[in-house]
Amino acid sequence: MRVAYRRVSTTDQNLDRQLVDAPGIEKVFEDKLTGASRDRPGLQEMLTFCREGDCVVVHSLDRLGRDIRDLLNIVEELNTKGVAVEFMSERLKFSRDDDDPLARLQLHMLAAFAQWERNIAKARQAEGIARAKAQHPEKYKGRPVSIDAEQVNRLKEQGLGATAIAKKMRIGRASVYRHLRQMMA
Repeated sequence: MRVAYRRVSTTDQNLDRQLVDAPGIEKVFEDKLTGASRDRPGLQEMLTFCREGDCVVVHSLDRLGRDIRDLLNIVEELNTKGVAVEFMSERLKFSRDDDDPLARLQLHMLAAFAQWERNIAKARQAEGIARAKAQHPEKYKGRPVSIDAEQVNRLKEQGLGATAIAKKMRIGRASVYRHLRQMMA
């Protein structure tokens, strides 16, 4: 059976770019989560579903995983089960029976580049956030206080505990404790 796996990083992105027009696709698994994590429902379902003789078709390497170790582990796990993995963009196919050393080298190199690209993007993002915080500190003060401190104090004076105050005010108990600690300091 030929199955397809498609993934985008966020829920507002569209999977259409990864059209699975490969012949014979009978089932499609999808995720709208980052590829940096292996904890993806569609991926887990696909790994459980596939049986010996199946072929998993993926648009490109980075759609299956962005972490080199994880990507290689997924391909190896599928190959060990007798499942072939085919990457359409890179025109690479891996199976237990057909171990092409050049294809394996390409897999390792392309996976390394995908991880490097992800790391560079994260570094740029962190740099941009740090620069924005430095230039506009007034915009990065955190969420405004939404708890009525006077009401918490009144309820505490009435003898109510943190749990009762939290329920009455419909706020988290940890928020009540945090406020009470600040009042005692």
